[in-house]
Amino acid sequence: MTVPHTARVGLLVLAATSFYTYVGQMVPQKEVLPPQETVIRADLTTDEMVKVGQEIMNGKGLCFTCHTLGKTKGPFRFPDMSGVDVRAKTRVPGLSDVEYFAQSIYEPEKFIVPGFNPGMPVINKPPIGLTDQEILCVIAYLQTLGGTATVTLQTAHHYYTPPGAPGAPGAPGAAPAPAAASAPGAAPAAPAATGAPPTAPAIPAAAPAPAAPAKGTR
Repeated sequence: MTVPHTARVGLLVLAATSFYTYVGQMVPQKEVLPPQETVIRADLTTDEMVKVGQEIMNGKGLCFTCHTLGKTKGPFRFPDMSGVDVRAKTRVPGLSDVEYFAQSIYEPEKFIVPGFNPGMPVINKPPIGLTDQEILCVIAYLQTLGGTATVTLQTAHHYYTPPGAPGAPGAPGAAPAPAAASAPGAAPAAPAATGAPPTAPAIPAAAPAPAAPAKGTR
């Protein structure tokens, strides 16, 4: 008996659909969730910052989407991070490892490692949008890759000065804010108090009235 062509096509489609459905069920299903926000406590120690920085690099920062850690053979999309703190101290003359890491995060296009192409996003802006405190934690972790973490939440660099740190607005020793210029015609500022009651300004005496002209004699 000859099977109609339409029936054969239908059976083929049914068999293929069943096969791929079966294979799809064998693949582990993984639910992808948005990265959780990391709470940065004000009293984090450097060691705690290292742990937070590692979590950020693996999660919200998406750093290991392009970077690798411990990969010895290429091809590499971006540089491998093993021993990066050692290289960071000599990458750009005049920049410490902290300043180099900060520049690489805030202005990744400013220095491109030889042999690689630009393409790293600005991490403190959307869509990643790390905060200044989160970036300090990332820098703390990067320092441990070949060195020792030294940064704290009070560490300042070219792109960020923490509140209360030397040089921050309002911090001890910071330059005072410039005084506002007086508007034209405004009254002058009152002098500083000296403990004596203010003296009332002298009122100029009224000009004497002109004498009546004498009557002429006839």
